[in-house]
Amino acid sequence: MNYVLTVFDKTGEKLLEETFDAATEKEAKEIGEKMLQEKNYQDTTHRCTSSAGKLVLFHR
Repeated sequence: MNYVLTVFDKTGEKLLEETFDAATEKEAKEIGEKMLQEKNYQDTTHRCTSSAGKLVLFHR
């Protein structure tokens, strides 16, 4: 399944939007968290959603 990780600044502007594949929601959450850490966005507003529209990761 496809997932999209999006990071926003305080004004709502997108700082990052990356699409990736994962077999499960758990795997998608782990991949998303790793991507956030690599780009130093773990404390910035972000979300990760599935192609079905389900929210699997969120931070505000």
